[in-house]
Amino acid sequence: MAIHVEGLLAIVIFYLLILAVGIWAAWKNKNSGISAGTDRSESIMVGGRDIGLFVGGFTMTATWVGGGYINGTAESVYLPGSGLAWAQAPFGYALSLVVGGLFFAKPMRSRGYVTMLDPFQQLYGKRMGGLLFIPALLGEMFWSAAILSALGATLSVIVDININVSVVISALIAIFYTLVGGLYSVAYTDVVQLFCIFLGLWISVPFALSNPAVSDISVTAVTAVFQPPWLGEIDPSDGWIWADNFCLLMLGGIPWQVYFQRVLSASSASYAQFLSFLAAFGCLVMAVPSVLIGAIGASTDWNQTSYGPIPPVEKDESDMILPIVLQHLCPSFVSFFGLGAVSAAVMSSADSSILSASSMFARNIYQLAFRQSASDREIVWVMRITIFVFGALATTMALLTGSVYGLWYLSSDLVYVIIFPQLLCVLFVKGTNTYGSVAGYVFGLLLRVGGGEPYLRLPPFIYYPGWQPREKQHRLTQEVERYVEQRFPYKTVSMLASLLSNVAFSYLAKYLFESGTLSPKCDFLDAVISKHSKETMDKTTLVTHDNILLSELAAVKPRHGSSLAGTFINTDVLMDEDAVSPDANNQHL
Repeated sequence: MAIHVEGLLAIVIFYLLILAVGIWAAWKNKNSGISAGTDRSESIMVGGRDIGLFVGGFTMTATWVGGGYINGTAESVYLPGSGLAWAQAPFGYALSLVVGGLFFAKPMRSRGYVTMLDPFQQLYGKRMGGLLFIPALLGEMFWSAAILSALGATLSVIVDININVSVVISALIAIFYTLVGGLYSVAYTDVVQLFCIFLGLWISVPFALSNPAVSDISVTAVTAVFQPPWLGEIDPSDGWIWADNFCLLMLGGIPWQVYFQRVLSASSASYAQFLSFLAAFGCLVMAVPSVLIGAIGASTDWNQTSYGPIPPVEKDESDMILPIVLQHLCPSFVSFFGLGAVSAAVMSSADSSILSASSMFARNIYQLAFRQSASDREIVWVMRITIFVFGALATTMALLTGSVYGLWYLSSDLVYVIIFPQLLCVLFVKGTNTYGSVAGYVFGLLLRVGGGEPYLRLPPFIYYPGWQPREKQHRLTQEVERYVEQRFPYKTVSMLASLLSNVAFSYLAKYLFESGTLSPKCDFLDAVISKHSKETMDKTTLVTHDNILLSELAAVKPRHGSSLAGTFINTDVLMDEDAVSPDANNQHL
């Protein structure tokens, strides 16, 4: 296998730049927040809650603008029968950031949480927090594995190096600077990575458009030349599927630790909202070159290129249309620069996902559930170990698992179906409790998994209205795959069922216990009668002082005491106007 020396050199230079920026950010901010009384572990998770406008805007945009985002958008526009009409990610994730900024950023930031799971453990207890950690962790891990796998395929296309080597090296670099600098390294490298993505792709677009093999994209947008028009269309019979997927992106894009990691690192609640809106605009801007590259791929006579007469879609390589366009329609020096943009996009996603997973484990599982008296130094070491472990797991899955994208699709659906309604309840619905949370979890899981997952060849055991049997023949292997297509918006229906069952079972449990229908001894989750017991974590439970354990604590009313300030690190956050305590929302339980 011949190695393209120029391309390899370009990648090495770019990776060294990213690594240098990550190490510099860690060194520059090594004492940030410590002088103000912030624990080192929380400084790693959320910085010093002092991320500036410039860096904050870039890192918030990088929440979703990654390898999957730019490659997936180009693929969707290119695919015949799909087109721009089905390229939902840019608008879906942009609206996700808008909705998150309008409704979720302020209450989460104003209460001074450190991770997304904090409010769940505060209201529903440590065991429920552990259950909700599972889909959150799976989502982060499978997403990291999927984009690392995509990076390996991309590098092998252009630079012609071994896929496994490229994946391992990329993962090691992301793990290393995340290990030494935490959120600061992630945030500062996001600036460099997004800049490279924007510049690299925009430099490539004019060269690709001017290639003689490419027809006028304004003509191919509405007229079939080499394939159906790339604008695409939404058939009325597919309307419910389109709406279901769009809701999944718009609402399911909110309850991710990678998003709240940025929200909780902002200096104030209002600032977190502004960064969300700024990032929504950034998502749309960053999608433009990917849309154009997808349109270019759909407008190309591949017989006139070095790629060959068979189009990528007929080789089952439509998922790599972006690197294929860079390689075969642009000069070599341009394609290598664009490759740096693609690898940048991947690392900007992988590093934050690994940090998110380790933050939730170290704080919500290790510290709050098992070792409430753990020292700050101990938590820091747990974070470092789990960053390496989760990074290694994601890399292993990228190398060994053939259906990693299918795993990510299913786990992202579970985040939407399970965690989003739970987040709605814990922040905005009065009176929910652990019994309702468990019921919502179970209903959402059964209804979603019951619908099956074609990517994993997981057959359904619930056949929703309008389901149809389908067959798909793989062009290369000629293998015929039979699966069931669910044409009912079952993902959104599963989410709504999870939400309603949470509320219904919470109020039912509350009525049964408070009316005396059920004995207080039956309250085995300590969610209604014994809400002050070990299992329920109120604000004082989240204090990091060694002498405060999960002991028999009476429920506390909202107050801005010194212990609460110690819990939530930044005393200024307690003065945010309109800040509402979850205790105030649930004090009548």
